Amino acid sequence: MSIAHDSADAGARPERPAAPALLSLVGISLSFDGVRAIHDLSFDVATGAICSLIGPNGAGKSSLLNVINGVYAPERGTIRFAQRSYRRMNAYRAAHAGIARTFQNIGLFRRMSVLDNVLTGRSLHRRSTWFEQAFGIGRARHDDVQQRARADRVIEALDLMRFRDTPVGALSYGLQKRVELARALAAEPQLLLLDEPMAGMNASEKQEMATFIADANARLGVTVVLIEHDIGVVMDISSHVVVLDYGRKIADGTPAEIRADPAVLAAYLGTRH
Repeated sequence: MSIAHDSADAGARPERPAAPALLSLVGISLSFDGVRAIHDLSFDVATGAICSLIGPNGAGKSSLLNVINGVYAPERGTIRFAQRSYRRMNAYRAAHAGIARTFQNIGLFRRMSVLDNVLTGRSLHRRSTWFEQAFGIGRARHDDVQQRARADRVIEALDLMRFRDTPVGALSYGLQKRVELARALAAEPQLLLLDEPMAGMNASEKQEMATFIADANARLGVTVVLIEHDIGVVMDISSHVVVLDYGRKIADGTPAEIRADPAVLAAYLGTRH
């Protein structure tokens, strides 16, 4: 698998219409004990985009993901996802709407195999009842075969098949992060939220993870919003970048636009120009 780069002359092609927004945040504000974490934040994420959230530590990036998937309730603002508006999301509603999430800290079941961990991402797609599953009756057996087949497809796509039956706790950190991505993708989300999916990885592991994220976006059509501190990775795989600083949006555009924005340079380098 590889990350595709478009080297064609954009000026030689007719301009494509902009993709509709899958996610729109309008006037989102959030505080903790009087401390403002997010202030009047608005932006759109187009269907099929890879949107990166960047900014210094404490800029409000993880808090924003927590608002999108319902961990936190915003004080003000509206979330619009897949043509439906929400004053607030909750985790159950987000999962059923088609939003999947990974977190900074690995949240896998360490004693369970890679397959069993990925299968937990298929829970919303099961057709058998808990009673049928508990006693192995009715639709349970056919359902189990189907869910394992779906999980195996994701495991194979992320080059984890040789670790399929290995307990997750026996894997390296980089592989565990990949299993987390597989579990999230197994849910077949419309929107995938990734909170520092490459944190703690070496350069080779980062490149591999970036490739898997880009391929999931291209092959599965999943829209991605990710937090990442490696600006090289961000500029390589993103189609859209939003820059936060102290809970405010200071820039919003393509990687090329962000790279040249004076406000971004000031936030990162402490310069006026």
